[in-house]
Parts: sequence; structure tokens; C-alpha cells
Amino acid sequence: MPPSAYNFTGHNIMKRTVIHWLIVGFVGFFLLPWYMVDGGFFSLAWLGAFGEQGNGSGAMQVFSHGRSWLLGPLLALIGVFIALFVVKNSVKSAKTIAAISAAGIIYTALQGLIIVRAGPRLFSGLLEGSAAQAGQIGFGTGVLVLLIALLFILTTSFSAMGKGRGDAFVVGLIGLIISLVSIFVFFPVAHILISAFQSSDGQFSPLLFFPRFFSSDIWGLGCLTFSGSCGPAINSLFLAVMTGAGSTMLGLSFALIFTRTGFVAKPLLRVLTIIPIITPPFVIGLALILLFGRTGAATSVFADLFGAEKTRWIYGFQGVYIAQLLSFTPIAFLVLIGVVEGVSPSMEEASQTLDANRWQTFRYVSLPLMRPGLANAFLLGFIESLADFGNPLVLGGNFSVLSTEIYFSIVGAVANPSRAATLAIALLTLTLGAFLLQRKWIGKKSYATVTGKADSGRHAALSRGVKTACYMTALPWAAFTALVYSMIIAGSFVRLWGYNNSFTFDHYIRAFGIKFGETWRFTGVAWDSYFTTLTIASIAAPLTAFVGLATAYLLVRQNFAGKSWFEFSTMLSFAIPGTVIGVSYILAFNFPPIELTGTSIILIIVFVFRNMPVGVRGGIAAMSQLDKSLDEASITLGANSYTTARRVIAPLLGPALIAALTYSFVRAITSVSAVIFLVSAKHNMATAFIVGRVENGDFGLAIAYSAVLIVTMLAAIILLQLLIGKRRLRRDDRVENTAKPPVTGEKA
Repeated sequence: MPPSAYNFTGHNIMKRTVIHWLIVGFVGFFLLPWYMVDGGFFSLAWLGAFGEQGNGSGAMQVFSHGRSWLLGPLLALIGVFIALFVVKNSVKSAKTIAAISAAGIIYTALQGLIIVRAGPRLFSGLLEGSAAQAGQIGFGTGVLVLLIALLFILTTSFSAMGKGRGDAFVVGLIGLIISLVSIFVFFPVAHILISAFQSSDGQFSPLLFFPRFFSSDIWGLGCLTFSGSCGPAINSLFLAVMTGAGSTMLGLSFALIFTRTGFVAKPLLRVLTIIPIITPPFVIGLALILLFGRTGAATSVFADLFGAEKTRWIYGFQGVYIAQLLSFTPIAFLVLIGVVEGVSPSMEEASQTLDANRWQTFRYVSLPLMRPGLANAFLLGFIESLADFGNPLVLGGNFSVLSTEIYFSIVGAVANPSRAATLAIALLTLTLGAFLLQRKWIGKKSYATVTGKADSGRHAALSRGVKTACYMTALPWAAFTALVYSMIIAGSFVRLWGYNNSFTFDHYIRAFGIKFGETWRFTGVAWDSYFTTLTIASIAAPLTAFVGLATAYLLVRQNFAGKSWFEFSTMLSFAIPGTVIGVSYILAFNFPPIELTGTSIILIIVFVFRNMPVGVRGGIAAMSQLDKSLDEASITLGANSYTTARRVIAPLLGPALIAALTYSFVRAITSVSAVIFLVSAKHNMATAFIVGRVENGDFGLAIAYSAVLIVTMLAAIILLQLLIGKRRLRRDDRVENTAKPPVTGEKA
């Protein structure tokens, strides 16, 4: 095709796409409310008073209410329209449209930041009109729709200039995720981290940061020299390394038992590997105290049998470590089971054909191919341990870690935001170090084992030593998990633990009572928070999975400038303790231009971007095993990137999708620290309700509510697995003799 014909075709494609987004932008400016409306957009109450100032569109705000500064977004849309038809050269047209749309986005954001409720914060001399002095409230649906339109006009013009190999889908996806991460991760975190460079009177003093950061109060090594205790950063680092290694080892043992052995009680073992992830952290800590505290059940039995003195050994590093292993081993398992299943049986058969025994095959073939999954499982366990708040708060005792120190710096008797921000930067330093070490260990080697060729082999059986090690590691831990959760179940049926152990249903009746009559009435005190929690978690989970797996697709399948920084930025929200995320969201989204506090939207957003890294890491681990020849074959047959991602890659990501959906759903239900500052009377979450009951000493109702949440999430996980199925990469014994074996990527 001649270059002129190519330019003409590309220009026409860009023109059609830009026109579609221009229509969306004009709808946002002329037909939708520019500012937030009472009752929310979907209540449609604003339609009855659309001409009023608070409910009017952007056009009404300009022409009826004197807000002339809002003409900028309209001029950007008009400028794009003119450039589209006036500039004939496709490259010049794309560059002009990109510049205009970018200017429109920047101007819209800046005017929202400059003119707030109290009026202009800058350029007050240029904005002296009564409308400007009256200020403006937060952005509404009209601004959101217009900015989305301008964003995709910008990415479309970038692809027309040849960026991203001219693939509009890939460039648009990159632009969308960068925008979301910038707004909902960097923007709020910047509000609290900037406090690290401020003096006590609020003045910007960057020289004060370094003495604070390198203080012995943070990095002290007294525990190594027996001259005192170590600082919270050293304690957090040691705990995170131990938790990451322990959870990865246990997760691998469980994954190998499930995929490489004929263990008869796999369903029961599966339940025991999932239960810890669906329990609020403070409930696990409470169960451990009921077992191993000074008056705990196991402590009392041990003291009676052996005459040992009752101690408080559970408080400190050992208690936090046990609780974190209980909490985070399921994460490693969910990541590793897909990786273990994805190892090509043909490679293992080839190894055995060359006279390698089972141990050598596992050591030199299977295990190296699992390296991405092992690294990602360790990284997740490491970061989860650093960011964990509930377990150290309940069981930490004198063992201080960064997350609890940040919490006490924020909500203590004397709030110290500068110290909290400094500790947060120390935590980010540890996370960045782990991220870089992980990348160095994986290197640039290829781990692809799933190709477009049929794979009819079967996985090699484990050697006797490996199988014995897996059983000796996983089965005792599963039994211990069952013991811990039996305490939770027992506590929900006891009237008052330790004082009156008589059996009762009172806690369940008070929490989830239903009055039957002519109409049913939910009389239990927990129903409202229960329904609110399920609704928000059900909305947040698929959004989290989409954003996480889409990000993983870009990182594994695409090359673009700033890719390494982009990958690290997606882990930022995961690395910061939930308490810091919650406070930063209040600081960022309690004022214009984005006012979300007190709404359900802010809860959904914090869950999406708090849990997104799990989908990212799981997706990276799974997609690292999918050969890029699959993409190339699809594109060669005429499919574009969107069709390839939807029809070829997505069906092979069953385990990663289950992991992302499962983890995001249960974390939205069990999260405490990230939402404790964001809940409201109208939108109260289950964990906030439970914490309130624990603070009031109502442990029976709190444990009963937690038991109901566990059952609810187990049912949701089973339903997800039934709906999504699993990828099938080899011949199954049940279909071995059928005429048509399952195709790669077929849903089981």
C-alpha cells in the first residue's frame, strides 16, 4: 500500500474514533450536571431542577450563572473538531489534536484545584467576578464524562502518530491506567507524604527530612548488639522476610499436594487454605489469644499437664509471625497453584526420557519454571507483612513495626503527621528494595511453557522426599488452622468466654434476627452493614480484577517508555499501610475538585486500588508462562489486540482471574485499616461494625458476625470457581479416549 493511501486510511480511522469521543464530550458538557448533586447522580433527582445552579450542566454554568472560566473545556472540544477537519495531513492533525486535548485536560484539572469552595486560591486578581468569589464544589458526572472523552481523544491521536505501534487499544489502555493510578494513588498519597518535609508549624523545610528519616528511632540496631530494641523499620524488615519465605514455602507445599499427588482430602484441605484469607486479621489475633494467651485454652491445658507457668509468650514477634502466616499463606497458594498447573508436562517427560529421576526433574526443570510465581508470591507476602496493621496491633506487644507506629503517629494523643509520613517513606524504601531484588532474581530469562501446540502429556509425579516434605509441612499447618478456627466457631456460641461458657444462640439472634409476620423484618443490628458490605464488595471485585489483569497484560505483553516505573507505581498503594491510605484519601477527597468522603464511591475506589496489585502480580505470573506466539498467531489471522486479549489470553487466565476476584472480594469485606476513617452512618462496613463491638467488649456478637462473614465468603469463592472454571492444558484421564480432546484455554 502506498504511503499516501496508508495515511489516508489511518486518518479516516482516527477521524471516526475522535468524532465518537467528541459526541461523548459534548454530551458531558451540555446535558449532564457539572458539579456534584444531592442524592447522587443515579437518584435522578437533579433532572427536576436541572436549570438551577447546583444541578446545571457546564453550558448552563457558563451562560446562565456567569462561570466563564468553564469555557476552557468547551473550547478544547471545539478546537479538536476544527483540527480534525481543517488539518489534512494525518501526522500534523494527530499532533494538533493531542496538544489541544492535553491542554483541555490540564486546564479542567487546574481550574478545579484553583477555585474551591472559598473562592480562588491563586490568581484572585484575575478572577474577581462574583461567581468566582463564591467558589465551586466538587466535580460531577459532566466533568467525568468530558475528561474521559478528552483522554481517549488524546490516546487515539497518540496511536495515530505511531506510538504503541499504532495500536489504539493498547495506547488507550495505558492512558487509562496511568490516569487512574495518578488520581487515586499518587494524588492522595502526595497529600500525606509532603508532610515529611514540613516543620511543626507547617512550613516547607526539606532539610528536616533527612535527620528524621535516618533516626535511630526508625533504623536502630539495638537488638543485634543486646543494647536495646531494634527500630520499627528493622523489625518490619525481619518480619516481612520471614513471612514472605514462610508463606511461599507453605503455599508451594499446598499447591504441589493439590496438583501432583492423590491426596484424598483435597476438598477439605482447599477449604483450610482459603479460610484464613476470608477472616478479619484481628479475629485471627483474638483466636490466638483465646488459644495461647495467659488464660487461653491451650495454655491452661499445657500448664495442667506439665505444671508449666502460664506466660504471655504469644505477644511479640512470634505471635505476629504466626498470625501473618495464617493470614498470608492463602495468597501465596492462590498465586502458585496456577503457576504449578502451568508447567508444561512435555518438558518434565523429556527430562525423564533423558534418564533424570523424579527429584532431578523437579529440581532442575519444574522448580526453575516456577520462578516467576515463587518471586511474586514472596513479594506479595513481603509487602502484605509490611503493610499489615491488624495482627501487630493485637499481638505486637513491645514489638513495634512501621504500620502500627504510623497509626499511632496519626491517631495518638498527640498527632504527628510529619513522623507518620517519614515512617511511610521508610516503608516504601523497603518495598522498592524488595521489588528490585525480585526483578534481578527473575532476570530476562524465558519461562513460557504454554504455547499454541497441543500438550497431551501428564505432570511428573513428585519424588518420595518432596512428597513427604510437602505432607509434613502442609498437613500440620492445616490441622493448626482448623484448631484456630474452631476457637472462632466455639466463641460465637459461648455466652461470655472465660466466665460463662454455656451454649447460646443469642449473639446470632441479636446480629441477624428476622421477625416473621405479615411481612418479614430484619431486626438484627448487623443487617445494614452486612448488605452494604456485600454490595460494595460485589462492585469493587470485578473492577479490581479488570484493572489488575489489564495492567499485567501491559507489563508482560507490551513495551513502552517508563515501563519499570509504571510497574512499581502499581504496587505503591499496596505497600502503604491502610491507615495511611485512609487518611490520605480524606485529605485528598474531602475538598474540591474531587469530593467523595461520606459516599460509597470512595469505599469502592479505595478497595480497587488497594487490592489491584494482587491482580497485577498474579496476572504477571500467569502471563509469563503464555508464549507470545499465541498473540502473534492471532494477529496474523487478522485479529486486533483487543480481540486477541479477549479471545486468546483471557481464557487462559482462569487461575489468575479467580485469584484476583477472590482476593479483592474478601479484602473488601475484611479490610479494617483502609476504611476505618472512610465509613459513614449511611455506608457502614462490616469490619468497622465489628471493631466497634470489640471496643465495647461485645466479643460474642463480633465473633458471631465474623463467622457469618466467613460462611458468606466461602460460598462466594465456590461460586466463582464454578462460574470461571480452570484452564486445561493437557489430556485428562477422563477424556483421554474421547474423539475430541479439550482445546487449549477451554473452560473446564
